[in-house]
Amino acid sequence: MTTATARLLPRARRFLRRRTRVLLLLAGWSLLESAHTFLGGYGLAKALDQGFLAGHTGVGLAWLGVTALAVVVGGLAGRGVFRGLADLVEPLRDSLIRQVVSRSLTQAVAHPARAADSAVVSRLTNQTEIARDSFAGLVLVARSFVFTAAGAVLGLLSLAPQLLLIVVPPLAAGLLLFLATLRPMAARQRAFLQADEDLSTQFGAVAEGLRDVVACGAQQQTAARAYGLIEDEARAARQLARWAAVRCLALGLAGQLPILLLLVSAPWLLRQGLTPGVVLGALAYLTQSLLPALHTLMNALGSAGTRLLVVLDRLTTVPGPDPDPASTTAPDPKTTIAPDPKTTPAPDPESATAPAPTTPPDTVPLVPVPPGGPGVQLRAVTFAYGPAAQPVLHDLDLTVEPGEHLVVVGPSGIGKSTLTALVAGLLEPGHGEIRVAGRPVRARSGPDPSLLRVLIPQQAYVFSGTLRENLLYLCPDGASASGLEASSDAVGLDPLVRRLGGFDAPFDPGVLSQGERQLIALGRAHLSPAPLVLLDEATCHLDPAAEMRAERAFAERPGTLIVVAHRITSARRADRILVLDGVRATCGTHDELLERSALYRDLAGSWQPEALPAPEAPERAERISAKSRYLG
Repeated sequence: MTTATARLLPRARRFLRRRTRVLLLLAGWSLLESAHTFLGGYGLAKALDQGFLAGHTGVGLAWLGVTALAVVVGGLAGRGVFRGLADLVEPLRDSLIRQVVSRSLTQAVAHPARAADSAVVSRLTNQTEIARDSFAGLVLVARSFVFTAAGAVLGLLSLAPQLLLIVVPPLAAGLLLFLATLRPMAARQRAFLQADEDLSTQFGAVAEGLRDVVACGAQQQTAARAYGLIEDEARAARQLARWAAVRCLALGLAGQLPILLLLVSAPWLLRQGLTPGVVLGALAYLTQSLLPALHTLMNALGSAGTRLLVVLDRLTTVPGPDPDPASTTAPDPKTTIAPDPKTTPAPDPESATAPAPTTPPDTVPLVPVPPGGPGVQLRAVTFAYGPAAQPVLHDLDLTVEPGEHLVVVGPSGIGKSTLTALVAGLLEPGHGEIRVAGRPVRARSGPDPSLLRVLIPQQAYVFSGTLRENLLYLCPDGASASGLEASSDAVGLDPLVRRLGGFDAPFDPGVLSQGERQLIALGRAHLSPAPLVLLDEATCHLDPAAEMRAERAFAERPGTLIVVAHRITSARRADRILVLDGVRATCGTHDELLERSALYRDLAGSWQPEALPAPEAPERAERISAKSRYLG
């Protein structure tokens, strides 16, 4: 804890120095509130010695009245104390929340491929509230103890200095014993918070990857790990409670022994010339002021103090980047994906290193692509969600030939949907160029973009009306009845057409399931004249058989197809597969990627076995050639 204390002390001093006015106001109200501490013992002693014991009842009552008035004034001052406390505590909580959010965003930008830090939920909710409540309790208790102790000591000195010789030694002994428990208490508190973060991280990971857990049959292993983390947190809580019990011994020593010594030494004190009022006043200082304040302070330091120190250390310390166990050198982020993997294979992430660019990413020369060129071409494309954010795609080169079927795979959040949105023209790259059918994807002149490409996202859009109106939404010139029926049959929409009452029957989108909505959107895209179709997990709500039928329909449809996939069957049906891993993009066939991409091997091993074999390479090449000839 010494290191943590040394790291936090400068920040604490800066925080308090910026709030000097609040501290002075708080001290003023505390001084007024603690005025009754001095009069509590001093007034009682004078009421006995100069009043009741001397036969002057009025004088005794007057002293008691002054003491009571001081208590009332102290109670009124308490309102000002809590108002000043709020002005000191709430800015700390706001500052901690800003630091937690800022650090979380910084880590997400620096490591976009890394899983989300679910422990940030514990920091934002549980730990920041612990810090606020602990800090408020410490400030309240510390200022009360300081002013109460000052008043009590001043009162004891005013009554008889020798009283301090009886009171101070047991107080000091109990305080030293208590301080000896702070370090192990802090260590147990740190272990408890770490267990709480680990449990929060595990639950977040399970909630995010529940579909994958079920698909891989890992329910028992996942549950066992969660139960183990729950037991770790319970064990840490029990150890923390044991040290809290040890602390009670120190509290008893400091809290009860001074009273006992004062009572035992009372006859000796009277023989030394002290009056009964002085002895009773000293007892009042101990029982009513000093010892309660000391007990409260020791409890606060032992619980709230250690919690606050540990929590502040965790919330304000920025950890260094974790080393990547999969590699010892950072690969070059630039990857060139060749249009033909047979003639120009993609770089092997395990054995090859891409050449360093000779010009910065923002000055890469862009060679215009002539008309009739590739169906989709990305040149040195870089995109980030914000000027200071880490790029989701960095310096990406990709060529998709007309008529080619490309599947994009990778971990969640790696940039697959971003890639389709860029190709569709919904997003604009920070650097680089994207062309579709030889034209810039965001060209201000030329044909309607909907005539060139269509994007179907995961959440399908279906509007109220008839099924025919929904299917013809992307056909500005309409479509023949035979074409409508052919597209409906191709994607597997016929059962839904019959259930709804035909193409011209009105329907309410609210009665449709997510899978039925996706079938309508797929039929709309299949019927559209666009030569480029982008399916961003557009079949995720379909069962494997329905998904296979829909993807086969688009694979046989004239045009270019780019699919963001979540099943191995989708990848096996593609001509090529693009693997995004946040550092290097790798492209190739299924068999090639099994040899060259460790990430693809992991993904393929986690997916369900394919239902049907993928087409052989000659059949794939012939289909691409036929579709290219169709496009002219």
